[in-house]
Amino acid sequence: MQISAKQVKELRDITNVGMMECKRALQETEGDIEAAVKLLRERGMAVAAKKADRAANEGQVDIAISEDGKTGSMIEINCETDFVAKNENFQAFVQSMAVKGLSSNDNGLAAAEKENMAVKISEIGENLVLARNTRYELQGPGAIGRYIHLGGKVGVMVEIGCENEANTASEALTDLGKEVALHIAAANPQSLDRDGVDAELVASEKALFAKQVEGKPENIIDKIIGGKLEKFYSQIVLLEQGFVKDPDISVSDLVAKAGKELGDTLSIRRYVRFQIGG
Repeated sequence: MQISAKQVKELRDITNVGMMECKRALQETEGDIEAAVKLLRERGMAVAAKKADRAANEGQVDIAISEDGKTGSMIEINCETDFVAKNENFQAFVQSMAVKGLSSNDNGLAAAEKENMAVKISEIGENLVLARNTRYELQGPGAIGRYIHLGGKVGVMVEIGCENEANTASEALTDLGKEVALHIAAANPQSLDRDGVDAELVASEKALFAKQVEGKPENIIDKIIGGKLEKFYSQIVLLEQGFVKDPDISVSDLVAKAGKELGDTLSIRRYVRFQIGG
């Protein structure tokens, strides 16, 4: 059967698979576009299965924010080589998957989208792994900040809360979200506040500090341990870390300053940080 260039182009536009593969699929299905799409997807799944045991240690993190600014989606997709991670085709695919994540209510992606990954594996020729994805919806007035670091190796999404609804569209709130996200990308805090720090880790640090002050006068031991614990928190707790652009002020000071300028009370409600391989 004679297959026209128009048919091949139509199938390629739908599947993004190479021209020759599209032509072969159309020949095998006697020009039936729908059947050819199904055939290519099945082949993509088969190729994906063959490549599934190949290590995928590179990749890309990307973030999408809805037009109204109330929803954010972050995704990490891994590939085998840095060459593919820097490929525009792969990066566009990751971005498209982040956008699809905006409408996924359960932080998961529909089976059809995972099938699309299989087709992309066939097209790119490397194993691709949907490592993780998450979705934020604003929990009240505020803004979702984002920051992509190191060319997509690290991504951060943060929810900044405010009390005045009118401030949700302010440039100052948007800027604060970006600055806090940038800080999280660089400083990699372990928790938002002290309550989020693992109790076993705190106990372990206290025990270590106690060993370090053995032999010191009893009346100053507690004070020394307390001081060391304060420094420990300032290194791992987001609100207590020195802001990366100005270590003389803490992140909580940064938030308070922005709130004062807006005449509002601002807060960091939550954050999430993805790092390739981390």
